[in-house]
Amino acid sequence: MTNPHRPRLVLYAQTHHSREGEPISLLPLLQSNARRVTHLIVAAVHLNDNAALTLNDDPDTAPKFDQLWSEVADLQASGVPVLALLGGAAKGSYARLETEFERYYSVLASFLRRHTLSGIDLDVEEQTSLQAIIRLIDHLRADFGPSFLITLAPVLTALVPYKPHLSGFSYFALDAMRGADIAWYNSQLYNGWGDASVAQDFMLAIASGWDPRRVVLGLVTSPENGSGFVPLDRLGPVVAALRAWCAAYPGITAGTEGFGGVMGWEYFNSHPEGRNAPWLWAETVGSMLAAPILPPALPPPMGGRGQLANASAPFPGETGCCCAECYGWERGARCGYVAGRVMELHVPNWVILGRYNTGICSLRPPPPHLRPLSVSRR
Repeated sequence: MTNPHRPRLVLYAQTHHSREGEPISLLPLLQSNARRVTHLIVAAVHLNDNAALTLNDDPDTAPKFDQLWSEVADLQASGVPVLALLGGAAKGSYARLETEFERYYSVLASFLRRHTLSGIDLDVEEQTSLQAIIRLIDHLRADFGPSFLITLAPVLTALVPYKPHLSGFSYFALDAMRGADIAWYNSQLYNGWGDASVAQDFMLAIASGWDPRRVVLGLVTSPENGSGFVPLDRLGPVVAALRAWCAAYPGITAGTEGFGGVMGWEYFNSHPEGRNAPWLWAETVGSMLAAPILPPALPPPMGGRGQLANASAPFPGETGCCCAECYGWERGARCGYVAGRVMELHVPNWVILGRYNTGICSLRPPPPHLRPLSVSRR
């Protein structure tokens, strides 16, 4: 029997040493009150020139990380899966994988095996093609097996049509082609990419057709870590509303959880106590996620606050041109059109037809011989 879904509590750890150079221990997360963390993500792995891999600025094998990797093993032995973040704000890792895949992938795979990690978080903040990210996912799945966790960390706008984002490819197209291999999405609602102090922005992504169980509400744990910090007393009502709305969302079994969970960037200085007791943030948010689900005070919103960044071209222009049939633009190597609730995407050698629930336009019904969801080779 499949275990019932429970909201995740995902915590990133990128700062591994104090200002004085002392290692920052992760083991307080195993204390009874803080043990609600479901997944830890170690950041940030970079693939550099000459096939050199670093964790932040140093080789992952540097002695300064000995305590980190020892504690990672302790966390995993205690039932907390640990993933590694690849990429992030420092660009170049995905560009190198795109141009010299075999060389750089072998370095990445060796790193994952060396530390016996449970998964990888793909934080793509540089222009990357759909084909490149699919190739990476396919190799990871083939080499590490079905239990290996693959997550992505898009900014919230990547999960909403008509909005710009950082990755270059369409997450709608990616999920249509490789959704079965992606465990969930750590959506970023900070640094101007969404507002986590209200529930509407997150629900805008859910209303765009995403399964709410597969999208995690991402926020910064301290004002030092980025703009858009949400104090815990403000976050509590937001989480309660999202849990209630997602539990009542179409397709979610009555009486079960529908909310994907909460993600925090990052551990070392988390509020309310900051560096003195960073685990208290996880304790507090974990309690929010464990509380009984209350009936929603209002129906779930079907749109955000209208403050998300605006795109310069409508989706799916982010991956190429739209078809002439839809927007009057020239068909390109990668393009797509939407007909009612069905979206057809064209990428080299493939045609993907998938359900699309936001209804961008309604030119005509889909051809009767096509199924609601299909992937075919050209």
